[in-house]
Amino acid sequence: MSHLNWEATLAPLPFVAILRGLQPKNAEKIVGQLCESGFRAVEIPFNSPDPLKSVELAVHKFGGDILIGGGTVLEAGNVERIHDVGGQFVVSPNTDHAVIKATKSLDMISIPGVSSPTEAFAALQAGADVLKLFPAENLPPIVVKAMRAVLPKESWLMPVGGINPAAIRPYLEAGANGFGLGSSLFGPGSTLNEIAKSADLFISSYKTATT
Repeated sequence: MSHLNWEATLAPLPFVAILRGLQPKNAEKIVGQLCESGFRAVEIPFNSPDPLKSVELAVHKFGGDILIGGGTVLEAGNVERIHDVGGQFVVSPNTDHAVIKATKSLDMISIPGVSSPTEAFAALQAGADVLKLFPAENLPPIVVKAMRAVLPKESWLMPVGGINPAAIRPYLEAGANGFGLGSSLFGPGSTLNEIAKSADLFISSYKTATT
């Protein structure tokens, strides 16, 4: 497994592309397009067709340059399966201590979903590296600001769910570190051109907000 430093890898562009519904036959060209656009991390959710095959193909082609992992991981047993095909991180919609501990035992990056300070502190205590604030529709910037005020300063907060380019600045100003981008970036029917255009809008929003 490539041991890319996740913070250094994400520093230029702290976005995780969530490719729900990705088919293995399209994995290399779609991940390749995102790499070309500047993305540094790609998540392939388990509720996609043959997700482990897509992870394996993406890792084989791009694993030395970007972070590639599995998402919607609800069982600790699937952590090892992601690890075995070269995945570097595990994302869940929930805080499951068994999944977090399994992820850390294999020296992978743990990104559990949290929606309250209680869950956030529990996830950190279990060893989480990044807190996925999910669903972001229920956690507007004002809530993120309140959570940021009490969480350790070094904690990484990543809103996920319904994020569009206009949301980037307000969340960053509230203390978010990065974002998971799903249907507004990629859908199973998206063309490479559509993905490139969406990626450019997000990247432009990020650069405008941080310069």
